[in-house]
Amino acid sequence: MIVRDKLYIGGEWVAPSAPNLLEIRSPHDQSVLGAVAQANDADVDAAVAAARAAFDDGPWPRTDPAQRQAVVRRLNALREARADEIAAIISAENGSAGWFTKLGQPFLTRQVNAYLAAAEGFGWEEVVEPSDPSVAFDTIVRREPIGVVAAVIPWNSPFSAATAKLTPALLAGNTVVLKVSPENSLSMTLLADLWHEAGLPAGVLSILPADRDTSEYLVSHPQVDKIAFTGSTRAGRRIASIAGAQLKRVSLELGGKSAAIILDDADLAAAISGLRFGALANNGEACILQTRILAPRGRYDEVVAALKDMVESLKVGDPADPDTFVGPMIRRDQQERVRDYIRTGVQEGARLVSGGPQVPPGLESGNYVTPTLFADVHNGMRIAREEIFGPVLVVIPYDDEDDAVRIANDSEYGLSGGIWSASTERALDVARRLRTGTVTLNGSPMSFDGPFGGYKASGIGREYGVVGLTGYVEHKTVTRRR
Repeated sequence: MIVRDKLYIGGEWVAPSAPNLLEIRSPHDQSVLGAVAQANDADVDAAVAAARAAFDDGPWPRTDPAQRQAVVRRLNALREARADEIAAIISAENGSAGWFTKLGQPFLTRQVNAYLAAAEGFGWEEVVEPSDPSVAFDTIVRREPIGVVAAVIPWNSPFSAATAKLTPALLAGNTVVLKVSPENSLSMTLLADLWHEAGLPAGVLSILPADRDTSEYLVSHPQVDKIAFTGSTRAGRRIASIAGAQLKRVSLELGGKSAAIILDDADLAAAISGLRFGALANNGEACILQTRILAPRGRYDEVVAALKDMVESLKVGDPADPDTFVGPMIRRDQQERVRDYIRTGVQEGARLVSGGPQVPPGLESGNYVTPTLFADVHNGMRIAREEIFGPVLVVIPYDDEDDAVRIANDSEYGLSGGIWSASTERALDVARRLRTGTVTLNGSPMSFDGPFGGYKASGIGREYGVVGLTGYVEHKTVTRRR
């Protein structure tokens, strides 16, 4: 059992303002994994004060960008050296299957390297050629750090979410208070150790496990200049209202209910194999998953039968077992939430093809859900419109490409999506018509060089690459006479 009774505030491990150790329990069998100190409002005040002082008077915002990049590279190397340990602790805390957490480690390296490449070529200060050659002054554009960033991340993929925010914020010269979920307290204390070893100056980073009330206190703090949030759309709306009232910079990466469109010429075996990962990775607890599967009427029964075989082939169980594909939900209330959605699907009249609300036999001590497939679903059903965040798939029939695009776009969300077709050009044509921030063709991986984020209720702003880095800078224009 691991016990971490201090908080990482301003680059130091310090005693919390009040003793508040939270037991971290395994979602697999409820055994105690460890205990970690949790932050309250007074700890937030201390972290923000350290960040404010480090930004206003410390060296980090004024450090040469190349030196900041060197610190991030050290962090990347330190994390890579402990990849197996990180994967294991995330599996233990989250219930994420071992194959998923291990596969995620090189993806973290790619995330960081893409940000580093963007920072290396970034125009931190540049002279803009005049549009009118007769003007007698130069225009200098500077890109400067915003200030103190409050970054708030969810529990489902903690290292990835933290990387997506800390890397660009720190590369740009900001100081950061990262608020993490109580469920991930053990892995996030390890992240604090890594950043500390990488050599950040005092005050630049704090990492605080805390509850929702403390999160709201942090994002409302008058000394915070920008909020970067990943989480539910409901919470994002609340944060946007706080940011609007205080005129803070804000970026929001929110929920999704993404569609995978299987066109009539698709290689069905390849599509089903790809959807095994694209729709059910991380136990279904991921915002980008393509859980609405749109199938042509002429191949509908074929698609449903193939999906049934795939879903029923998945091993559910201990995330530490290398053969496990689907592990437990992270919490008991999340398990019950997903099971309630399955019951709702039955009540709405959808055809239950596989699975159901029953807990898999022999796994009653954990937070397990049986992977479930619904057919004969229409887009007005709750199971087709609301983000379930569990291993539940719905199959919706469509008439032609126009109908498929209409159904895919008939959603309050617009985060992700996928197209399967024998013709890349045909798939690309359909992709251009989707109102969503990311589209994969024939199971291609997501890019870390292009921007990631959502349309509509899936968020505001973008992460990754040059566009993601731009979200952490202010633009200043300086003119000087020649």
